[in-house]
Amino acid sequence: MLATIEKGRGPDIVLFNEIELDQSPASTVTDYDQWLASVAGRTIPQLLATTPLPAEISGLPSEAWLLKACADAGLTGYHVITTNEKPGNHEDGRPVAIRNVVFSRFPVTATRSIPAPGARAILEVTLNIDGHPFTVFGNHWKSGASDPETETIRRENARALRTRLDELLAADPKADFLVTGDLNSHYNQKQRYRAMGTTAINDVLGSQGNELAIRGKQRDLYNLWFELPSSQRGSDIFRDEWGTLMHLIASRGLFDMSGIQYVDNSFAVLKIPGLNADVFGRPNRWSRGATPAGFSDHFPLYARFITLPEAKEGWMPLNRPNDSDAVPGDAISAARSTVDLFAHALKPKELPSGADIRDGTYNGRVFYIEGTATVNERGFVKVSVLDQDYDVFTHNKDLRPLIRDRAKESGPLRFYGELGIYKGNWQFVLQGKEWLK
Repeated sequence: MLATIEKGRGPDIVLFNEIELDQSPASTVTDYDQWLASVAGRTIPQLLATTPLPAEISGLPSEAWLLKACADAGLTGYHVITTNEKPGNHEDGRPVAIRNVVFSRFPVTATRSIPAPGARAILEVTLNIDGHPFTVFGNHWKSGASDPETETIRRENARALRTRLDELLAADPKADFLVTGDLNSHYNQKQRYRAMGTTAINDVLGSQGNELAIRGKQRDLYNLWFELPSSQRGSDIFRDEWGTLMHLIASRGLFDMSGIQYVDNSFAVLKIPGLNADVFGRPNRWSRGATPAGFSDHFPLYARFITLPEAKEGWMPLNRPNDSDAVPGDAISAARSTVDLFAHALKPKELPSGADIRDGTYNGRVFYIEGTATVNERGFVKVSVLDQDYDVFTHNKDLRPLIRDRAKESGPLRFYGELGIYKGNWQFVLQGKEWLK
């Protein structure tokens, strides 16, 4: 996924949320450059091929494997920064199991972990970018966006962060920083749940969407969700409604003519049809089925920033600035319809002569397939299309046995499938029972 950004180079700064906390602290890597050099020339599958695993890799923390995966994909030069959390329990008795992690190609000048009651510690990282300080905050607040009871905990999470932001702004009202992560709150939390009262993200933290208001003294944060039309604001789905639990919230300093500057309208949701997004534009969620596949149930967010060679007075010019305080409160439906998908499904034998459905241009497209199917000893189904084999996969556990039974019958297997590739294997994905004919 990271390799799809910047023509394969990947982003310069990555903020991860749910990275498993190392439960064996003795295994912590202290010099990641040295460790990568020690395993150079061997891929992760090769490192894991030995049973039992060698002692030097058996207890490596998750972020070490993630860094190695990046290196194997050609994404190099990252420094690794984590919170200082240790194995134990949160205040409510739940185990401390995940934490925030930052990868950065820029030099790190300072880090700190900010305790967040009932949630993961907030990771603060200050970077030196062309001589300018830039601070990023990785957050993962208490879950339960629609629950008024857990909102009380999120208010405490927000207060912990807001206290630190106020310290930075007291020293420099135009400090360059970015608040990121899963706040388990929608950008329009206050409008979406009007009976909730005081909200963590809008009332305590101060996230808002008037892009010109941050030029004044009263508002210092701008939520980049407002860069998109309201109908396109969504990175996750719950109960068939789009949500905006993931955030990039910029300080006013990122809009002045000094230091680090946000690139106007560069904010976007990273959804790639055939990879992390299905044919409906929904997250292609991870499934632990017979053939594990998929990605996060939250789409990643990204934005671009630049450094200015010299400081100037004033504010950066904006194209179509959002200068209204009006915020929509209705959720956007994520209901699916297959009518148009099936009506425009491609048939392999009707494609232009010489067409190769594996050339990348057909990824994420829906095909109508009639092909010879086989079922291997593990119950995995394959279908032959244009003399090539494809896996037949579904996230729907009730549909899997139906596909296997149909594949065992005489005659071709008929279905609608979304073309994609997972771990190097080409596959057709069935999104529901109506996809099997």
